[in-house]
Amino acid sequence: MSAIKQIKKSDELNSYQEQFIIEKTDSDEIVVAIAGNPNVGKSTIFNSLTGLNQHTGNWPGKTVSNARGKFVHKNKSYILVDIPGTYSLMASSVEEEIARDFICFGNPGATIIVADATCLERNLNLVLQVLEMTEKSIVCVNLMDEAKRKKINIDVKGLSKLLGVPVVGTCAKNRKGLVDLLDQIHNITVENQKTNTFILKYDNSIEEAIKILEPAVHKNLVGLNSRWVTIKLLDGDVRLINSINKYCNIDILENKEIVSKLQSAREYLNKMGIDNVLLRDKIVSRIVCKAEEISHRVVYYENENYNLRDRRIDRLLTSKTFGIPIMLLLLSFVFWVTLAGANYPSELIFNGFSWVEGKLDSFFIYLNAPWWLHGVLVKGLFKTVSWVVSVMLPPMAIFFPFFSLLEDLGYLPRVAFNMDNFFKKVCAHGKQALTMCMGFGCNAVGVTGCRIIDSPRERLIAILTNNFVPCNGRFPTLIAIISIFFVGAQAGFFSSIISALLLTSVIVLGVITTLAVSKLLSRTLLKGLPSSFTLELPPYRKPQIAKVITRSLMDRTIFVLGRAVAVAAPVGILIWLLTNIYIGELSILAHCAGFLDPFARLVGLDGVILLAFILGFPANEIVLPIIIMSYMSGGSLLQLDDLFQLKELLVANGWTWITAVCVIIFSLMHWPCGTTVLTIKKETRSMKWTLASILIPTILGLSLCFIITTVSRIFIN
Repeated sequence: MSAIKQIKKSDELNSYQEQFIIEKTDSDEIVVAIAGNPNVGKSTIFNSLTGLNQHTGNWPGKTVSNARGKFVHKNKSYILVDIPGTYSLMASSVEEEIARDFICFGNPGATIIVADATCLERNLNLVLQVLEMTEKSIVCVNLMDEAKRKKINIDVKGLSKLLGVPVVGTCAKNRKGLVDLLDQIHNITVENQKTNTFILKYDNSIEEAIKILEPAVHKNLVGLNSRWVTIKLLDGDVRLINSINKYCNIDILENKEIVSKLQSAREYLNKMGIDNVLLRDKIVSRIVCKAEEISHRVVYYENENYNLRDRRIDRLLTSKTFGIPIMLLLLSFVFWVTLAGANYPSELIFNGFSWVEGKLDSFFIYLNAPWWLHGVLVKGLFKTVSWVVSVMLPPMAIFFPFFSLLEDLGYLPRVAFNMDNFFKKVCAHGKQALTMCMGFGCNAVGVTGCRIIDSPRERLIAILTNNFVPCNGRFPTLIAIISIFFVGAQAGFFSSIISALLLTSVIVLGVITTLAVSKLLSRTLLKGLPSSFTLELPPYRKPQIAKVITRSLMDRTIFVLGRAVAVAAPVGILIWLLTNIYIGELSILAHCAGFLDPFARLVGLDGVILLAFILGFPANEIVLPIIIMSYMSGGSLLQLDDLFQLKELLVANGWTWITAVCVIIFSLMHWPCGTTVLTIKKETRSMKWTLASILIPTILGLSLCFIITTVSRIFIN
């Protein structure tokens, strides 16, 4: 009875707040789940079947996102639910638990299990686990074109006979095989096509224990695979027991018959020398061996060295000697292309907005509108929005496609692989490297991306430190300061290269700071050991250029730009009011800057700079325009003709190279923008950790600026 008590008292029991409810517009709609390992093309199949008829959200009570879409086949409507990509259903993570519970208790009409044709043996581990749970399954062997290119042949019909369920070969990106997949979905859900129940045989001792317990489970639990539930009970799967209690409205540990038989089965296993740890090892080993056995019977290699090219590339890109330098050079190259390519489009867009502004000026003059209304709407709101769009759109339109291209090629998992050891040393999670990469585009996106980290402690560390990676909104300030103070105001090939290298150095400083703060948090507020995780290095694939550009522009660039404009527009109005409402001989903006000036001087800034960062809380990209506007006292955001004039303006207002360094440091390390703060609040559901995310970078940034300023004054003066 001790095993039962341990299960019942375990702290790991989760309380579900809601059921898996799929909203239907028509009661005849059929729910279909799509499962699979990460990087097998599951999302491509989902998008191909559902098109634009889809939406995303969170699972009830969880921060793991899901996608749902609809499609019609043979006059029948279906709801396709994309469950989290996992390598297993052993429920050692939130994603695995959600995937398993939806297949068990979400009652899908069919479950599509997507596998990668180029590494079928590894993917069969998940396939076998799903087939043990439900017989209403379809195996979709995707990436058949990749397998053909690598001269890997798969006997799809033979695999179907071995598994007892329909198996379809597809190439989702070209839509090949998707009609056959839809037909199989129809056959199982509408035609009620029978499939063979897949039974995975275990050691004789385990099979005998199953015989002892399964009749009681079959009698008392209706609608679930009794053999699979029996195995999980023997394994002591706490989370599954909790789910059964919730979704089946039964306290399985209070059922005397099940408890009695479970105790007898456990006693038998103990008598045979099989404890809980050994039992799980035997179960996992049997799944792995069966996957290997099936793979050997249906997969044929014309070339045994089919992945030799990938291994050779990985020897270079993931090596201890060259992995990090190549990563930095690649990052510098992306920045160089972004810097070199964004200048002319930015100027062109701004000139276009200037033309529109001139027309608006004429229109307001024609209407004889009040000067303040003209100022608020044109010089405040419109001018701010035009600056944000001009500055942000071109670099994002270049940077995001490059980022998506590296993702499509399969390089980003190599970045996580290279950084994994560093994060382990500071007791953080290797996947934090991926969330850092997301932060380059937008820190709010990076914070949301922290959902891929299973451990709550490590996920919180990643959230609190994501702001040390500069987002796209901080790049304009960093680029401008680097260009005019450390490179030279003139444009040119070599100056853009130097700018890219210096910007990369700033990024490296941000990464080092991330590691240092992660280590500090792991030693103080968030003590703990790093957790292990499975990191798959997917094969290198030829990127789909058109889809990469479309996805990066629509899903990332337009989304981030729209959000920036939404928060920058009201700030533009506020800025105009602060600079045009006077108290005495000074504007409110000047009074505020004067109040902050004594403290700001201590950390190498001035009151105007510090106030600009405060007013830039909604959108970091307006920090530099506010500084320019304040120094010129023009009452609106102004555009200087070139960087040389900007340098003259800054130097005339007391800037030195020390000021420039402190602005760069503080731009890298200060409070997150408003959107990121709201995202952190949503993800952590804690005001305490939200405040910590503001205070940690701000205190660190001010302290570092103070040290730099103090040391420079001592040695220079």
